[in-house]
Amino acid sequence: MDFVDYYKILGVDKSASEEDIKKAYRKQARKLHPDLNPDDKDAHKKFQQVNEANEVLGDPEKRKKYDKYGKDWEHGEQQEQAQRQYQQQYGGGGFDGFDDGGGFSDFFQSMFGGGGSRRKTKFRGQDYNSELKLNLTDVLTTHQRTITIDGKNVRLTIPAGTANGQVIKLKGYGAPGGNGGPAGDLFIRFVIADHPDFRRLGNDLYTNIEIDLYTAVLGGEKIIDTLNGKIKLKVAAGTQPGSKTRIKGKGFPVYKKEGEFGDLFVTYEVKIPTNLTEEQKRLFKQLAGS
Repeated sequence: MDFVDYYKILGVDKSASEEDIKKAYRKQARKLHPDLNPDDKDAHKKFQQVNEANEVLGDPEKRKKYDKYGKDWEHGEQQEQAQRQYQQQYGGGGFDGFDDGGGFSDFFQSMFGGGGSRRKTKFRGQDYNSELKLNLTDVLTTHQRTITIDGKNVRLTIPAGTANGQVIKLKGYGAPGGNGGPAGDLFIRFVIADHPDFRRLGNDLYTNIEIDLYTAVLGGEKIIDTLNGKIKLKVAAGTQPGSKTRIKGKGFPVYKKEGEFGDLFVTYEVKIPTNLTEEQKRLFKQLAGS
């Protein structure tokens, strides 16, 4: 497997601090994000590499192993274990006590690869992590999206009711394995943007609507918008500003439960009339004195 220089990918040197790595990752991720480069396969590939580099260098333990073992950082502990196993079996002081003609060299090759017919240990490939940005209306219904991973188009099914921050796994779409081992997996985290008119909490939706003073006092009907179209709402007489009403079944779809929905909670905002005519003012004064 070719060596991947994660420091070079992020554009930092080996002495970079954790904060330097975070800043470099954010800068590269913003620049290469698939949403900003929908038709650029090279940008998509680099975006995956940037995520991979950040996953390793952004984790102090992984970074320590990477700095020590290089491309074999994921299997460094296995190499040390193999060395200890050899020492227990054959004695000796370690790598320096053997040459290319045999000893630990042969044992090491049998464990981690090399020439001849010796059995090679298979290693699972590294996992990838990515994000997919969606609007709230995108997850009202189950639908499919095509995403590009390492130049390959992958069709992804997004169930209705998917939550912000939810993570799904695509098995086998990570980095290739070593010595014929299985590929890693791809983990996709959904980032769902806020809606300007509706707030989602679990399966319920919350919204504010404005009614005039006369409807609040006398009652009536109000046509309101929901995420699934318009509905007619009955407003009770004497409705107070800030009071709430619940509309059952008009909330968000329940994840992977066909036909089940949360509720819609409506908060009333009463609009106080301005620029009253003299006659209207007289009537209000009359009501106030009665």
